[in-house]
Amino acid sequence: VQLQASGGGLVQAGGSLRLSCAASGRTFSDIAIGWFRQAPGKERELVAAISRGGSIYHGDLVKGRFTISRDNAKNTVYLQMNSLKPEDTAVYYCAADYSAPYYRVLRHPYEYHYWGQGTLVTVSS
Repeated sequence: VQLQASGGGLVQAGGSLRLSCAASGRTFSDIAIGWFRQAPGKERELVAAISRGGSIYHGDLVKGRFTISRDNAKNTVYLQMNSLKPEDTAVYYCAADYSAPYYRVLRHPYEYHYWGQGTLVTVSS
């Protein structure tokens, strides 16, 4: 599975961005996807995840502001980020795995075997 993350950039606090994760190399509907982020000096943390069957998880820090979705026709998962805060500044990575049960959301980095290259999101105050 190859993953291509895009959509990062510089935005002011309160603004919005939409990240995209395009996947190839595997039937897209077989893939569970997660968005993680890592800020300097911090551990990688799960932002949001979506199962093969469309079950969704959003982390507590982004709940109500971020929304993960998938478009199987476009082989792409999106992360819509609204009301961005300076503390959202990080490199955002999408990750994938195809061995999970249909409705199971994968929440841990070790559950994902494929990772994209990361896209930088910078939120200025």
